[in-house]
Amino acid sequence: MRKEQRLANEISEHVGGTQNIIRVTHCMTRLRLQLKNWEAADIPALKKIDGVLGVIEDETLQIVIGPGLVNKVAGEVSEMTGLQVGEVAAAETDLADMRKAEIKTRNNTPFKNLLRRIGSIFIPLIPALVASGLINGIANFAVNAGADPKETWLQILLLIGGTVFAILGVLVGWNTAREFGGTPALGAIAGYIIINPGLANINLFGDPLVVGRGGLFAVILAAWLMAFVEKRVRRVIPNAVDIILTPLITVLIVGVLTIIVIQPVGGFLSDGIIKGINGVLDIGGAVAGAILAGTFLPLVMVGLHHGLTPIHAEFIAKTHMTPLLPILAMGGAGQVGAALAVYAKTKNKMLKNIIKGGLPVGFLGIGEPLLYGVTLPLGRPFITACLGAACGGAFQAVMKTAATGIGVSGISLTPLIADNKFIYYILGLVIAYVFGFIFTYAFGFKESMADNMHK
Repeated sequence: MRKEQRLANEISEHVGGTQNIIRVTHCMTRLRLQLKNWEAADIPALKKIDGVLGVIEDETLQIVIGPGLVNKVAGEVSEMTGLQVGEVAAAETDLADMRKAEIKTRNNTPFKNLLRRIGSIFIPLIPALVASGLINGIANFAVNAGADPKETWLQILLLIGGTVFAILGVLVGWNTAREFGGTPALGAIAGYIIINPGLANINLFGDPLVVGRGGLFAVILAAWLMAFVEKRVRRVIPNAVDIILTPLITVLIVGVLTIIVIQPVGGFLSDGIIKGINGVLDIGGAVAGAILAGTFLPLVMVGLHHGLTPIHAEFIAKTHMTPLLPILAMGGAGQVGAALAVYAKTKNKMLKNIIKGGLPVGFLGIGEPLLYGVTLPLGRPFITACLGAACGGAFQAVMKTAATGIGVSGISLTPLIADNKFIYYILGLVIAYVFGFIFTYAFGFKESMADNMHK
């Protein structure tokens, strides 16, 4: 039996059987399941499955498996349940809403809910952002190395790499409307209104409108409003004409409000965030970089780090680079250093095997296998990994490194570093590796932790 088949079978068994699964989705490292009866899930047994690196209970049950393998396991579970990946079983959507309400009242705050919502909007876009970012990075790397930008092959690469960013507003609008219970196509319209080149031909209050003003913040606000208005219009429209009047009224109302209100509000919000972060980095320097990098792993731990994606995207849209990403990338580098120290000290073969499996993708910037498989279960190495990350983050802030793309981290981010500061970025990675290793080796790990971890 293939590994993905075994994992799918064992996971299905411990979540109450395939009949208890009403939705199957996944991100880069996590299998996400919505369950009909959450009481039927045996969480301790799930955590003990060979190949499962961690389990997080949220609006969905998130089972950390690792990149590549998670896609295959999701496919196997999809075949077993008869559900397409992303499809919700018929008549079960009310159960998903009940689970969201349960989570919301149990341990959430409005801020956490907002970040989770934003994460749900951007997680499906990560593969496209990663691929496009890397293609752009390779093309720009070639230009910096002396390649002629007019070469056909280079123009093709830049065309392919830039496509997702050209339509990112549409994709974000689609996902936002879907996340808030609206019609995705109407959300896409809201997103395109923000980036429509035709805005430049319209004068309002004596000034021409600005294409893209407010960026993704305005897109999210407009698409949310589209879903909000659509649901309320639908309540008063007779069923016989709902298909005609509800979208017509919704698009007209939200379209006008988007141009007159949401774009200016989104512009004010995005400008304020960018100026605020730049101000903190300029004034705080190394201290600010250390705090940002050192506290990033806890965000990853609870899955809230994707909520920062629109901030990175807005930085790139306004300044063509994001200074945050290289700093936050040090979080994963600190983990790599901590995991290497544990590997050097431990005699536990199971722990060594987990580290060997997680290190390659850890170096490439995917830290969840090491986070859930090594540092977090051990406890103290999680703290020393954060300390190592803080050292790397301080260096990146002082060197003012920035990235021209998003979606990747670790060594994979190197081609996307702006202003040819590749060496500085790599030095920051090495600093995070080294200090993560030193802190963990010196006082972050004892063999008894490994023994207790697998009891």
